[in-house]
Amino acid sequence: MSKKTKPISFGKISFNFTKGSLDENKDESTSGFGTFGRTPIQEQKDIEEIADDLESQHVHQVMGIRNFGKKAKNFNVEEMIEQARKTAQEVNKKKTEETLTGKSSDKKLDEQNDDIIGPLPPKSTVNDKTGDESSDDDDDLIGPPIPSNLLAKDPDKVNTSDSKNDTKSDGDSYDELSGSDDEDLSLEKRIPNTHEVEMRHGTKAVVAVAVDPSGARLATGSVDYDVSFWDFAGMDASMRSFRTLQPCENHPIKALQYSATGDSILVVSGSAQAKVLDRDGFEVLECVKGDQYITDMARTKGHTATLNSGCWHPHIREEFMTCSQDGTLRLWLTENPKQHKHVIKPRQQGGLKTNPTSCAFSRDGNTVACGCFDGSIQMWDHRKNFVNTTVILRDAHQKQTEISCISFSYLGSNLVSRGNDDTLKIWDLRNFKKPLNVFGDLFSRYEQTDCSFSPDDSMVFTGESLQRDQDVGRLRFFNAKTFEPVTDIEVTKSHVIKGVWHAKLNQIFVGCGNGIVKCYYDNKKSLRGAKLCIVKTHRKKQSMEVVSSQQIITPHALPLFRQEKLRTSKKKMEKDRLDPMKSRRPDLPITSGQGGRVAASGSTLSSFVIRNLGLSKRVDDDQDPREAILKYAKDAEENPFWVAPAYKKTQPKPIFQDGEDGPSDAKKPKTDD
Repeated sequence: MSKKTKPISFGKISFNFTKGSLDENKDESTSGFGTFGRTPIQEQKDIEEIADDLESQHVHQVMGIRNFGKKAKNFNVEEMIEQARKTAQEVNKKKTEETLTGKSSDKKLDEQNDDIIGPLPPKSTVNDKTGDESSDDDDDLIGPPIPSNLLAKDPDKVNTSDSKNDTKSDGDSYDELSGSDDEDLSLEKRIPNTHEVEMRHGTKAVVAVAVDPSGARLATGSVDYDVSFWDFAGMDASMRSFRTLQPCENHPIKALQYSATGDSILVVSGSAQAKVLDRDGFEVLECVKGDQYITDMARTKGHTATLNSGCWHPHIREEFMTCSQDGTLRLWLTENPKQHKHVIKPRQQGGLKTNPTSCAFSRDGNTVACGCFDGSIQMWDHRKNFVNTTVILRDAHQKQTEISCISFSYLGSNLVSRGNDDTLKIWDLRNFKKPLNVFGDLFSRYEQTDCSFSPDDSMVFTGESLQRDQDVGRLRFFNAKTFEPVTDIEVTKSHVIKGVWHAKLNQIFVGCGNGIVKCYYDNKKSLRGAKLCIVKTHRKKQSMEVVSSQQIITPHALPLFRQEKLRTSKKKMEKDRLDPMKSRRPDLPITSGQGGRVAASGSTLSSFVIRNLGLSKRVDDDQDPREAILKYAKDAEENPFWVAPAYKKTQPKPIFQDGEDGPSDAKKPKTDD
């Protein structure tokens, strides 16, 4: 038995309970095999709508209003998608016909706009509603209407753009800043160098520059041992750093890098111990120093020689890496700074050790790479043990020269290396035997001269040191695909060492050899960063001339510091009398001393005894004693006092022994009779 096909309609279901419809339902229910159980009188949706109508009538009787707000409509998503596809195909056909015939009118555009709105649910087919109610139904549609300028475009593009916008971040990335218009722009116009800001770090070369991942802070390090911290949100137009410190005492700073979360910063200096500071510059940890008398570097807990470089792991926030002149790379964890996690020992062609001069992680963190003093680039797999290299290239740069920097592209397929052999090389990691291109005549004086990719991997850039015939240091940009020079930025009258292109801010920070840090930005394409500081002016404090009447409390007015007040001034006068400063006592006279020598006695014991006996005559210590005795010989002969009067009666005439006979023997010798 054939049944009547009913058309599908959206919106509310109309209820026309007539006798004819009931008869049809009765015929349909009795015909055929039949049904089990009770036949439903009405569908569940009909019952719910009848209950809603009864409830609204009851509310109207009690409160005088129909209902509380309007009910959102339910849409069939699958039918809407099918209808959108059909309308999109029709619009594409019409567009192709218009391009072929060359006749387009405003009416056709209106028809296309109406067709694109087709995926939205149509009006209900209820005939008993008025026009006002149908306009209210249009207001019930959830979501904003599609802009008119997008309606004229293809709906496929509109849908794809919506899906792209959902996957994008909150609008801080470089891709959103550049937009789709940058695809048509030349590479030179993509470089944010319309404006520049100058920051003064010191007077010596700035060899380390690090920017917070969020772009809120900047850290700079120099060979003058200082590390300066810059806060863009707190700085004004004077561009002064809010903190400068010497974290590694008298060791030059060689590398700085913020962690992936931005809460700590790695400081690599000329010492053998790397340090980790927090955002405000306070020390968090210091790596242990190894035993320099042990030849096997794997058996020491830390580095034994000066550090060269260091970096954080891009995904593991607790792990960082350092390389040193002792010929090792070491992986550390912030949880255990007293012991390294792994030791990597790069080797030369013959198996001897070589010093790694630069190190880096790949963007995914699965590869550890280093550039060595023998001109080689060596890589290890981070997920395996670090015994054998996964990739090694012996003749990457000239031997016995430092590879000052190696950097991976954002996509991870290319690598760029900078050497002190005046070259910059681009490598393809899938074919790592020969460089894609070599950029020559790039003079470099520093071991920290770096290189990097632009955020969209379309360019590579590096700094250039001054030669004798040059006046201005340049930051040079090259096309990463065609290898042609894009542009040169003349930075300052000194060497250009470091260059950091921050993808989130779309700003370039450059460290120079004269202690200046420059920031380049585009006023339209750059976000925050240095742009926050330019609009701020330093406010001078106004001097207040109003005299306050409030009581001023001095520290000595507190009972803890209060001095005891003496009731009488007698004791105070006695204390002041004993104090030579307060009593203003004059200098005492010198009682003894002669010829610059001030002493109570002479230099000998006899002079000390004589002077203390109180004799009037002074004894000279420096005179000859024989002369002193002979001085009284004439006086003793004329007026004898001590010896001569005793022998005056018995021996009036003194008899002296002649010198010819010689001295008499004290004992006579025995004689034989």
